[in-house]
Amino acid sequence: MTDLIQEIYGTVMRNKLRTALTGFAVAWGIFMLIVLLGAGNGLINAFENQSADMKINSMKIYPGVTSKAFNGLNEGRSISLNQKDLDISSQNFKENIITVGATTSHSGTLTYGKENVSITINGVFPNQTEMEAIRLVNGRFINDRDMKERRKVIVLHEKTKDILFPKSDPIGKYITSQGVMYQVVGIYSDQNSFSPSALVPFNTLQLVYGKGDSIDNIIFTTRNLTNEAENKDFEKKYRASIALGHNFSPDDESAIWIWNRFTQYLQQLAATNILNTSIWVIGIFTLLSGIVGVSNIMLITVRERTHEFGIRKALGAKPSSILWLIISESVIITTFFGYIGMVAGIAATEYMNVVAGRQVMDAGVFSMTFFENPTVDIRIAIQATLTLIVAGTLAGLFPARKAVMIRPIEALRAD
Repeated sequence: MTDLIQEIYGTVMRNKLRTALTGFAVAWGIFMLIVLLGAGNGLINAFENQSADMKINSMKIYPGVTSKAFNGLNEGRSISLNQKDLDISSQNFKENIITVGATTSHSGTLTYGKENVSITINGVFPNQTEMEAIRLVNGRFINDRDMKERRKVIVLHEKTKDILFPKSDPIGKYITSQGVMYQVVGIYSDQNSFSPSALVPFNTLQLVYGKGDSIDNIIFTTRNLTNEAENKDFEKKYRASIALGHNFSPDDESAIWIWNRFTQYLQQLAATNILNTSIWVIGIFTLLSGIVGVSNIMLITVRERTHEFGIRKALGAKPSSILWLIISESVIITTFFGYIGMVAGIAATEYMNVVAGRQVMDAGVFSMTFFENPTVDIRIAIQATLTLIVAGTLAGLFPARKAVMIRPIEALRAD
């Protein structure tokens, strides 16, 4: 075994350029496959983590503007949601709707001492945490008693808390908004919030700011809607039900906008699958280019050594020993450089993970995670390396078998 290794080492040292080219083809194919898969996983992981916090079985209803004339009324009418629409949502679709909430808002300024922040104050229901990706950081959320007694309590976003209370605990303290005093009862956070808002009881905001029964949006969670077709059918029925109270065409999709998070998730999932498939295709072709490179170089190597093999056979070497020599050389070279490519690829993905492992686009008022944990399963890296090793072995095997079948006299005549 020692003699074999020494002989392979001597061959490698005599053909440094050829060995380097073979090694580069192997290492580069493995390296690029791992890096591409790592980058793709970073994007996919960010999407999956965002989706995990999203209440997928929920819909949000926003008022819109009619796009069709109906019952003698022109298009272009603004539709406003109200308490009747909230009642329809909670009473007419009990088979498909689990829980219903709503939001009404007011733009204002929150003040505590010398600190102040302009913000949207949202009136919400206690079940808001069941329908939105809200995580309570400190204190409590709005409860039924707050609603019943129309208490002036407020739950702040953690970004708002950092502005108004940079060095102190806000729970139990009072802040003001345009002369109205609110007691801070909780701090919340949410992922990918485009407009962190302060939350107060729904009917408190209606009373304090004279909103009447107007509603900015309705939100509800759903059940028994398992595919896109069922969701589309539900949307059609729901829109028609709301249309009766506002006198717009039941098929006017502009009159109210339905944000169906389930169908949105399915569309995003399809896009993610396309991205994942594309990355794998590119990675596999990169790996194939490495395999082709190894095959060509091994083929040239065997042809160049045909004369050498003739001498070995003339001196009594068995064909099996020559075959074993070529295969061993191929396996050792591809294993060594494949390992280098694998280690370099894993190191590159770990570097990406450290530098950009949780890239969050933060504009002060909102943040979005778009790149997270760009790493590759070690098993995939090992499988890719083994694939190249097998390919390198086969690339050396076939021309080697042909070479050892040549009679010594013919091999000695080879250039």
